[in-house]
Amino acid sequence: MSSLSYDLTLAGLAVGSAAALTGIGLIVTYRATGVLNFAHGAVAMVCAYVLRQLVVGWNWPLPPAAAVTLLLVAPGIGLALDRAVFRPLSVRGTGPARTLVASLGVFVLLVGAAGLLWGPGARADAPALLPDDPWVQLGTAVTLAAGVAAVTRWTRFGRELRAVVDNRPLAVLGGIDADRVAAAGWAFGTFTAGLTGVLLAPLLRLDPYGLPLLVMEVMAVAVAAGLRSLPVAVAVALAIGVAQSQLTRLHPGGSLEPLVQAVGANLFVVALLAAALALRGLGVPRALPDAPHGTAPALRTVRLPDHDGRAWLVCGILFLLPLGFAYGDLRTSVQVPALAVVLLSLVVVTGRGGQISLGQAAYAGLGALFTALLAAGRFPGLPAVPGLTALLLAVLLTAPLGLLTGWPALRRHGLATALATLAFGVAVSRFVFAQPYATAGLSLDRPAGFGGDRAYYVLELALLGLALLGVAALRRGRTGRALAAMRDHEPGAAAAGVPVPALKLAAFTVGAALAALGGGMLGMALRAFDPASYDPVRGLLWFAAVLVLGADSLLAALAAAVLLVGLDSGAGGGAAAAVIGVLAVLAGRLPSGPYAALREALARLSGAPEPRLTPLGVRVRARAGRGRGGSTPGSRASETGPPVPKEPAPRAPQPPPSPAFPSSPSRPTPSGRLTARSLHARYDGFTVLDGVDLTVAPGRVTALIGPNGAGKSTLFHCLCGTLRPTAGRVLLDGTDITHRPAHVRARLGLARTFQQLAVFDGMTVAENVRVGAEQSGVPDPAAATGRALDLLALDGPLRTAPVAGLDTGTLRRVELARALAGRPRTLLLDEPAAGLDSAEVAALAVVLRAVAADGTALLVVEHDLDLVAGLADTVYAMAAGRIVTRGPAHRVLTEPRP
Repeated sequence: MSSLSYDLTLAGLAVGSAAALTGIGLIVTYRATGVLNFAHGAVAMVCAYVLRQLVVGWNWPLPPAAAVTLLLVAPGIGLALDRAVFRPLSVRGTGPARTLVASLGVFVLLVGAAGLLWGPGARADAPALLPDDPWVQLGTAVTLAAGVAAVTRWTRFGRELRAVVDNRPLAVLGGIDADRVAAAGWAFGTFTAGLTGVLLAPLLRLDPYGLPLLVMEVMAVAVAAGLRSLPVAVAVALAIGVAQSQLTRLHPGGSLEPLVQAVGANLFVVALLAAALALRGLGVPRALPDAPHGTAPALRTVRLPDHDGRAWLVCGILFLLPLGFAYGDLRTSVQVPALAVVLLSLVVVTGRGGQISLGQAAYAGLGALFTALLAAGRFPGLPAVPGLTALLLAVLLTAPLGLLTGWPALRRHGLATALATLAFGVAVSRFVFAQPYATAGLSLDRPAGFGGDRAYYVLELALLGLALLGVAALRRGRTGRALAAMRDHEPGAAAAGVPVPALKLAAFTVGAALAALGGGMLGMALRAFDPASYDPVRGLLWFAAVLVLGADSLLAALAAAVLLVGLDSGAGGGAAAAVIGVLAVLAGRLPSGPYAALREALARLSGAPEPRLTPLGVRVRARAGRGRGGSTPGSRASETGPPVPKEPAPRAPQPPPSPAFPSSPSRPTPSGRLTARSLHARYDGFTVLDGVDLTVAPGRVTALIGPNGAGKSTLFHCLCGTLRPTAGRVLLDGTDITHRPAHVRARLGLARTFQQLAVFDGMTVAENVRVGAEQSGVPDPAAATGRALDLLALDGPLRTAPVAGLDTGTLRRVELARALAGRPRTLLLDEPAAGLDSAEVAALAVVLRAVAADGTALLVVEHDLDLVAGLADTVYAMAAGRIVTRGPAHRVLTEPRP
């Protein structure tokens, strides 16, 4: 028995060593570039294929082939990725969402290219680089980790790397070439990916999908190490490898044995799921919730024209065209409507809700599996049911499971959400779809009367039409605006009264239902439950396809379905992945997206030159304009170029003639007094607030001043509900709201603005303001929106203007109008004058005085002491987390303070 334990330990060390190499590469790449490289497994797979091609295909000796693969090809891929893909994103200052999209694009591109070059089939003849000795592989991993640690700690490059990781802009100002550091990080990261690929390939069958997914599973070791600690990553990898090997000895028998064996064979998946759920922040320090958490800039890269009738006409013709095909040609076409329904789930969750969901393939597979089990009478506790009934029940059973990914997303954003949803998808694939006890002998018959391809295609079109109508209704109106607000700026949406947690859960639930409907339809189209159709890698391809074509577009889901099925059936497996990967990689260089870039290019190539009037024509048009009682707009400008548009509205609002928001007789208005009592807050072991007492009185302007680091922002967040104090209470009209979330406080009449602008870029000015009115419970949101727009001089053409691209002064007014549209009793303003010129500051002061005169309690956190002196009735001065003085503005601002 001891000999068996020793052998299993050695086998586990071999697997753990390869996993450790993956963790080392991911951590070094992340620390040097800030990118969690989801394409790490795809790079490993490509390098394994290259080595096999050199040795098996071209008969190279193993040593030079390995040298070319690991020292030239692998680092070359990293340098190419840095130069062509990720450095442009870094220069533009894009966030982790767009780098995640680019990383997934590279993954999909490499997988598709490998499928086209080497075929989708598996190969078992990959050459072995190292001897079949676990100690050699362990020594390789430990030596590599020790070398990286030594370079990081004791060399100049290591000091530069640490400086770039800590503060890249400051490192650049200090003379460090951050691009060189990033390039070195990419080269080393892809070198370790290549080494991992060539070490793992002889242990399993080499194919374009299996090895990348396996490497993504062992990403758990890097996640468990917080994407920072190399020793922790190596230790976790070795421990999981040994434990997974030892678990193969367990044979409990009975019904639990298949599950135990599945866990033992997929312990890295369990570790990835546990690490993704346990760690909310990955590789970055904690921060106060002031910045937006959404992923909107990446999710709105491009949007196909949903309101363009011509585009819908073309799409309708494409979907109706297969009805005229011969019988056999419909076998491929029947997959398109089903896949389109699955992709519509991503429009809801990702495009409109702004949540990164990489596990939708799991819900599609569960829909197909439940449909098959229900139709066959194998679902526990239920008899066999007809096909359409089975499909409907499968959707109802799968929809609540959306909470499995929605619940972890409540307190996670960006990479943490992506990893959690990916881990869920991989877990379902390994523990459900790949287990014979769940899927053996399953088939899927089509509903009665729809057995033929043409009849079933008509049924699919009907279901697709219903799904389109449902998603279109969801994206419109109050719910659609709330989802878009959550997507564009989650803290701003909560401050406007949007119930963000409930809305996230609803989005994931609806997304799971749609994915299950599409998955069941796809299973019926194929007449069988095929686990490969719902592979996690395929789910990543679906996600990338929807994103590059327009995440918040109904047409994008339809176009992506046609593209994915059409390319793979017409050009062979891997073609769709290659095309989608290219488009995703180009997303960083095409800010408006490939669709807009193609349209602009075609316009430049085929468009006629702009007509220009002769001097005689200019005089005739000017004379004609005077004859109509005025000059023709742009007549003078036409002599030298196109007319210059006039500004649609003045930048600064005029003082209101009277209070803007009289109290409604149908809604009694309490005083709105906000009180903080003995608030304490600690942050990473430091005391930030130390017994703060503060009162914001109704009908008066209270100001909070102090130097940077005094604790003003922390106090502000505690009052707004975005941060919970460690001790003390917050009272609103005597009611304890200390533990109430931000959206509940907003509905109780407490509104706020942000130091960094919190506007919803995907909406117009009026839609931004209406969100505040709708979510705060105002009886007449349209009237409240109109009053707020009028008060802040946002009426006229500005009402329908997109928020994106407006100047800072106008955006400040939009944010303030959104807060006022909910008729708050208490209004908290975080540096409202930031970015405004003197005229705009003066106009802002007039508006705030009028709001206070209407009985609203105002708290202003501001560094502009001139504004404070002319506006505030009471001033609190903070220093070192305490209130050091309080009183009338003229006294507090003139007396010396510590």
